[in-house]
Amino acid sequence: MLVQDGSEPKNLVLASVVFPSKVSVTNGLLLVESIRAFAGKLAQSPIWVFTPEPTNPLSTSVKKRFQTLNVSLFPFRINRGVLQFFFAGVVHAAALAEKRAEKRAALLAFLNPNTLVLQEPSEFLLPSGKSLGFRPVHHTLIGSRFDEPLDPFWTQVYNSCGVSEGGIFPMITHVDAVKIRPYFNAGFIITRPEKGIFEAWRDTFFRTYQNPSFKELYQQDELYKIFIHQAILSGVILQLLPRSELYELPHSYNYPLHLYEEDVSGKRPSALEDVVTLRHEGFYKDPEWSENIPVGDSLKQWIINKLESISQILIS
Repeated sequence: MLVQDGSEPKNLVLASVVFPSKVSVTNGLLLVESIRAFAGKLAQSPIWVFTPEPTNPLSTSVKKRFQTLNVSLFPFRINRGVLQFFFAGVVHAAALAEKRAEKRAALLAFLNPNTLVLQEPSEFLLPSGKSLGFRPVHHTLIGSRFDEPLDPFWTQVYNSCGVSEGGIFPMITHVDAVKIRPYFNAGFIITRPEKGIFEAWRDTFFRTYQNPSFKELYQQDELYKIFIHQAILSGVILQLLPRSELYELPHSYNYPLHLYEEDVSGKRPSALEDVVTLRHEGFYKDPEWSENIPVGDSLKQWIINKLESISQILIS
């Protein structure tokens, strides 16, 4: 059971991973600022940020800003060559966060740094009996359509993870509204640490991602290589958890801002203020973002102010 004192929920930890690049640091700081500003009763939850070393470490000014925001920083070691493979650092960091959260927290929300929290994410507090909160992938891409036979890629994923066809069920992608086999968005997962989902993800990923059978598939379509981490996570979840323990969060969670114009789900928000958490691909790199994104003046000005502040930190 989640421990509460009547007002402020306890034992939820939010974690992310930040890499030593301008975009990743900007995203990470903006994520933390948004949690502290808009997450309501969850705004003061512990936040852990994992960062790989001995690659270029975070600057002193960046570390100080994280510390001012009451963020705990955890450097970790990972082979430089491994780190260069798509999302390998994210997989490793998630497992480290889960291990640290065991016996420290009832729930762990692992969020990619390109996330913004704009309302209290109360659905992070999973209902009793639910072990994993998720959103489906944004759009189909390499996803396996439910009404089509398994292709060689997903057949290999299921074999690697020990998934049986009997546990497969349909889900609908976030913006293109296609019925697919379970394919969970890896940048947005809420889990109970004792379930060991991220540890199994890490172990299975590093055991299989360089298998010759997968390398062959990478040659056919680079998207297989880019999203193998996400496919393996999906297989691990299916293998470890029954469907009854999975909890699909509402459409307003993990909303992909960068796919706003492609949203045919019928649930497209009219403005950012309607979203609880969103994902983005560095919207702020467009100098005209404030004119092109549907957002009210107050939130727009908050984002502008925070981006200016972060920019000053990065050059100091």
